[in-house]
Amino acid sequence: NGRDSLISDNIKRLRENMGLFQAALARKLGITRASVNAWEMELSSPTAVYLVEMAQLFHTTTDDILGLTAEEQISLRGMTEQEKRLVYNLIDYISERNKP
Repeated sequence: NGRDSLISDNIKRLRENMGLFQAALARKLGITRASVNAWEMELSSPTAVYLVEMAQLFHTTTDDILGLTAEEQISLRGMTEQEKRLVYNLIDYISERNKP
């Protein structure tokens, strides 16, 4: 399906941007080069564990590797539960107001 091709393209793009050959990425992840090749050829997809490891290695997000895009992102890191609730309530309020 289309999502898998995005994953394969994204892994290849990120790997090449770091100047890594498939074998070098495989070594860093502790897997075989054939596994990396299979991801890039759309024969298989990486597990969640490898997605997280690649996101850290490539200094990106798992969403980037998966080809998922968000219109906007808000970091709630460091907020109290009460502050997070306020942010969610505000987003809900604005979403309701903007409905046709």
